[in-house]
Amino acid sequence: MLNPRLPTIWYGGDYNPDQWPEEVWREDVRLFKLAGINVATLPVFGWARLQPAEDRYDFDWLDRVLDLLTENGISACLATPTAAQPAWMSKRYPDILPVDVTGTRRRHGRRVNFCPNSPNYRRLSQEMARRLAERYREHPALVAWHVANEYGHYCYCDLCAEAFRAWLKARYGSLDAVNEAWYTSFWGHTFTAWDEIETPTENGERGNQPMLLDYDRFQSDAILECYLGEYRILKAATPDVPVTTNLMGPFKPLDYHAWAPHLDVVSWDNYPPRGAHMGTVAMRHELMRGLKDGQPFMLMEQTPGTQNWQAYNAQKRPGVMRLWSYQAVAHGADTVMFFQLRRSRGGPEKYHSAVIEHVGHEHTRVFREVAALGKELADLGDTLLDARQRARVALLFDWQNWWALEYSSGPSILLEYLPQVEKYYTALWGQNIATDVVRPEADLSAYDLVVAPALYMVRPGVAANLEGYVRDGGTLVTTFFSGMVNENDLVTLGGYPGELRDLLGIWVEENDALLPDESNTIEMVAPLGRLQGSYYCGMLCDVLHAEGAEVLATYGSDYYAGYPVLTRHRYGQGWACYVASDPDPAFMADLLGTLCDERGIAAPLSVPEGVEVTQRHKGDATYTFVLNHNPEPVRFALPAPARDLLSGRRLEGEVDLAGNDVLILA
Repeated sequence: MLNPRLPTIWYGGDYNPDQWPEEVWREDVRLFKLAGINVATLPVFGWARLQPAEDRYDFDWLDRVLDLLTENGISACLATPTAAQPAWMSKRYPDILPVDVTGTRRRHGRRVNFCPNSPNYRRLSQEMARRLAERYREHPALVAWHVANEYGHYCYCDLCAEAFRAWLKARYGSLDAVNEAWYTSFWGHTFTAWDEIETPTENGERGNQPMLLDYDRFQSDAILECYLGEYRILKAATPDVPVTTNLMGPFKPLDYHAWAPHLDVVSWDNYPPRGAHMGTVAMRHELMRGLKDGQPFMLMEQTPGTQNWQAYNAQKRPGVMRLWSYQAVAHGADTVMFFQLRRSRGGPEKYHSAVIEHVGHEHTRVFREVAALGKELADLGDTLLDARQRARVALLFDWQNWWALEYSSGPSILLEYLPQVEKYYTALWGQNIATDVVRPEADLSAYDLVVAPALYMVRPGVAANLEGYVRDGGTLVTTFFSGMVNENDLVTLGGYPGELRDLLGIWVEENDALLPDESNTIEMVAPLGRLQGSYYCGMLCDVLHAEGAEVLATYGSDYYAGYPVLTRHRYGQGWACYVASDPDPAFMADLLGTLCDERGIAAPLSVPEGVEVTQRHKGDATYTFVLNHNPEPVRFALPAPARDLLSGRRLEGEVDLAGNDVLILA
């Protein structure tokens, strides 16, 4: 449970009373209560209001807001407003302003517009955290801390260059070791003094992939230190109050696996674009839940209606906000929260939907839907809190592998890490197979099937982890362009796939990059479960030789027609499979479906296409979520009678579920 002081699903979102005159606040609270809001996150962007000058603070207005919330039974997720510094701060301390990758120092504006290695930013942000902690540590509204907002922008200034050198000294110990790790002998770029190492701006060193990789690691660590500077202050003052910062799903600049141990609870912001595949949205929930080994997470932000910053900002159709909220809960969220509670009158996000729209009253479709959901969540009480998912399939995700793969000079501009992961996840999601998304170093012993798409980089310990998993009876699937390099993006010699060669029982001789309009085929040697006949593949084709692996399918054309494209290798008590190309969705579904069938892994219910089924478990209780992502109604059969927690109805036999509707069966 996030905080025993609020033992229910948290329902609310970002509240910005500093944008409004005080006479509006009481109307806000009236509407919050009407909507079932029980927690407000504030003041995320209130730094200028709280500290109008370096030597002057004004907390009186925040005192009044928090007291008003308390009087009305609404709790506070209290935020440090350090994502957007005041203008006076940028002017007085220009070192706070970051330098972008072009080498240009930014002017004041935007948000998250600071250098993470600026001593002035760290000093002033920590002082703000200290004052908030001291003032509100015992305030009855306080149930959680929210540090800053959506960290993630890199800086390339001289302060970062100095800090980068210190980081490299700590990581490698000597300049010789840096030169070796970065392979600087190529093009004669060997460093002979530490101060020769600069930040990798566009007019500098951008061709050394190991350097770029280390700079990503360094910036992720430096930004984490900004968070930790505030975290430590808040925890010292309020050790029993959870502290978090809002993450952004598969956000490339930050290694969230390195961040996760320092978050009391993972929270994240979910803003799917129009037309998003709901399987990819589910994967993002799983990724966030997997950061802390399955611990329930916070849905910190979503929109109740339209967004304003995407290319096409369509409204959420009736029922969709509720549906997507329950999808988050189904995958482990113990909160449902919005950005924001009252729509801003001006600024860059004035057309971003809110619980209270510009009209200012409750007589809107969005408000009615929010209020209806609020009542349902209140009725659920603590039933679902701390419930966990149980999966027998794991999908590996690695930020550092993502960075390295996409810094790679070849083989194809079309090769991107995230789409590869999404393809394999959605193939499982489409069959309603529960899947955890975990790091490659995770304990895999609980899983019958592990999928590791495009595992280009094999960091220390990962190969041994996968070998041990398969040796003990697990089934592994990995794909083309895997096992290529070590943690420094240096090729593992002795033949591809490097450290995975013995495990997979293959040798990859070449990689063939196909043009966008080119394809090949996967020809099954013999039917295997659901796999039979021919499938299409493209983008990249590994030309490989079996070294003990069984050849299950071969290429259908080109000079490597007849060469293996799908192999399976017995290793200890388990199997290691290799997919040598980028296959069509039908192949992915049939391959993973076959492997699940072999291990007795099945969906909880048989349902029509477009209906998502997942489960959370708590003690002896199992809660089955049935989410109809189709706009049309569907019908399916229940194997046993059940009760819907949302309607209270007892259901059995054939069940009709309306479009965009939800059941929670117990």
